[in-house]
Amino acid sequence: AVVSTQSTGEHEVQCFHETIPNGKKFTLEYQVISGGHFDVDCHLMSPSSKVMYKEQRKQYDTFHHTTVEGGEYTFCFSNEFSTFAHKTVYFDLELEEESKDAPGQDGAGAHATALTQLESSAYAIHEALRLVVDYQNHHRLKERIGREVAEYLCERVQNWSIGQTVLIVIVALGQVFMLRKLFNRPTARGGKVGI
Repeated sequence: AVVSTQSTGEHEVQCFHETIPNGKKFTLEYQVISGGHFDVDCHLMSPSSKVMYKEQRKQYDTFHHTTVEGGEYTFCFSNEFSTFAHKTVYFDLELEEESKDAPGQDGAGAHATALTQLESSAYAIHEALRLVVDYQNHHRLKERIGREVAEYLCERVQNWSIGQTVLIVIVALGQVFMLRKLFNRPTARGGKVGI
């Protein structure tokens, strides 16, 4: 399995290559973790340059496929449509393992049966743990996306607060200046009180 997190700049395309044998099942899963509107273009090409999968401006997706030809498959993430947003993309290309069920029942007696049950239990535990690792990866991605959004909002609230503070200080200084100007006017009458 190929698991990676890559940064893609604005107007940039990143391609990755993986050699996959004929008749092999694989899953391509990707998700945009940060940047812009959390969207990216993705396409997958076979060794004969045939486009097998193409999606535009998706936040996340999963593509399952069984190869009909062996060779080097290319999958690309494109951020060409973005003018200033830098994106971070997580992807996982997982090749399905051969079924490792318990070995055949060719052994004789109770010893072979007990060993087969032990192996099948170990395989079931292995599969369950692999599923747990997969769930942990998804939860880490969700946590990272939530953190990115929270940090972005925190930055905007902080900038807004700084702007409001500067505005309050400017208004306060302006009021002090206006009041001083109002009470410091010289009298134009020359000191005489007239009726």
